[in-house]
Amino acid sequence: MINFNLRGNKTLIMGILNVTPDSFSDGGKYFSVESAINHAKKLIADGADILDIGAESTRPASKTISAAEEISRLEKILPAIKNLGVPISVDTYKPEVAEFSLNHGADIINDVHGLEDSRMVAVAEKFNAPVIAMHSEKCSDGEIIADIKNFFRRTSAKFNGQIIFDPGIGFGKTQKENLEIMRRLDELKILDGQKISLLIGVSRKSFIGWATGFPLEERDEATGAACIWAISKGVDIVRVHNVKMISRMCLMADKLKEDIFS
Repeated sequence: MINFNLRGNKTLIMGILNVTPDSFSDGGKYFSVESAINHAKKLIADGADILDIGAESTRPASKTISAAEEISRLEKILPAIKNLGVPISVDTYKPEVAEFSLNHGADIINDVHGLEDSRMVAVAEKFNAPVIAMHSEKCSDGEIIADIKNFFRRTSAKFNGQIIFDPGIGFGKTQKENLEIMRRLDELKILDGQKISLLIGVSRKSFIGWATGFPLEERDEATGAACIWAISKGVDIVRVHNVKMISRMCLMADKLKEDIFS
């Protein structure tokens, strides 16, 4: 089992590797085995601490694929990528895909459905694997931070392993709610008096375009600014496409957090 110590000064950089034909930012670019492996190596060379592999797009209105199709995409690349020297996360909400992935080199499950399926909980417990649990529900009580905290509590109660929580920017939220979550990330860092591990995924997302007017292909600098803001609010992991740029920005942010007089 990988156990992440997320109490140090280093923000972990999660590099996105989409082996899909239809992901919102880079769909089709790394769909072949060769291009996926080469990009994985580049992400690591650029500073990725974790690789997050997605074999099914989760963009709005994307086509749902079967577990068998998702597994067929993963089985072509997991053997080659598992020995590259960094932990592998697989972005899936299907228990069958999670079990296959953990059996074939993956270390972490990144569940955009936030462990709502009890079978996913059982798989994670079987492998003693860390889970990234994302909030993807529409706000039910008119107070988005309270709603997300309630989700964190429910999820913690059903799974005893290591959980890294993702507030789910862009999933089931209005653009104003996305910005409110970003502004109040520090409130999500503490749950019932205890610090929790947080991941943020803002890379090139539509709320950046909504706030700035930048088109999809011109959002990396704004992504970096959002990541720096998130680090200042206590986020432990940032999930990004442009690893080289963002990792360098995060390195400086981490240095600024250090106590230089200690």
